[in-house]
Amino acid sequence: MGIDVAATTAKIVANVEKVIIGKRPQLALAMAAYLCEGHILLEDVPGVAKTMFARALTRSVGCTFKRLQCTPDLLPSDVTGVSIFNQKTTEFEFRPGPVFAQTLLADEINRATPRTQAALLEAMGERRVTVDGQTYVLKPPFLVIATQNPIDQEGTFPLPEAQLDRFLIKLSLGYPSFEEESMMLTRLQKGHPIDDLQPVVSADALIACQEVVRNIHVDEKLKKYVLEIIHGSRESEDVMLGGSPRASIALFRCAQALAAIQGREFVIPDDVKRMAQPVLGHRIILRPESRLRKKTAALIVKEIVSDVRVPIVDRAVKENKEYFG
Repeated sequence: MGIDVAATTAKIVANVEKVIIGKRPQLALAMAAYLCEGHILLEDVPGVAKTMFARALTRSVGCTFKRLQCTPDLLPSDVTGVSIFNQKTTEFEFRPGPVFAQTLLADEINRATPRTQAALLEAMGERRVTVDGQTYVLKPPFLVIATQNPIDQEGTFPLPEAQLDRFLIKLSLGYPSFEEESMMLTRLQKGHPIDDLQPVVSADALIACQEVVRNIHVDEKLKKYVLEIIHGSRESEDVMLGGSPRASIALFRCAQALAAIQGREFVIPDDVKRMAQPVLGHRIILRPESRLRKKTAALIVKEIVSDVRVPIVDRAVKENKEYFG
């Protein structure tokens, strides 16, 4: 299997937990997205350490990091960069924007205009940027972590379905428990732990892990299981728009990553079931009448998964339950 993905992931998670307390399930999901070369949408209320989550993850793998504060007056060139005329050389030279960092945190992405949001699409989908007819390849491993606040919707531009589909998974950190918040106050008393956080894995090691994940075995029965779940989302009477073929690829790749994180060289049905909600939750659009009946995307995804028969795969399973408790 080459590099040990489970051991490498455990190192990164342990390092991030020096800063982010009690969020191991979300960390495991974020690592699954990272190993799939996907992007993460973090939707949560203010003050739950979304930015620290992104910074700690980036520092742990020694990658470059840029934070982009999205506002209505932000221009596409503020994201991608701009060509400036150099009077000394009498030539235009390109000044790269924040998207050229290995990890880009797009904070409050729904406050940027649709035109600026769209500037991220090429970078997220193809890992390259075209400015003034010139194409620039982004340095791997490239990761976009976008945040949005679900409460304050005044003056925002909700992400269109096409852009939501570009995010591999959607996460919510949630509030810490009483004990976790008490630990947080103690840790922050003399300074922020992020200031002393050091890389524990190189960017090259992470890229090697991404290669290993691509080779994780997926049984034909499980490929069919993935497709039945996605097709179930398209056929549900509560859903107006179901999962796209990109959702099928996302669920397939995420199941591979989860298997690797748990130290297996093959996918089991539980990997697919565990990743269905983070992958599908933000991709399906409910019918208005279903929303009126107080149905949620999470509930619909749960119903879709429970309606699909779980395949029996002939492999001995030693599953590591540590991440998801």
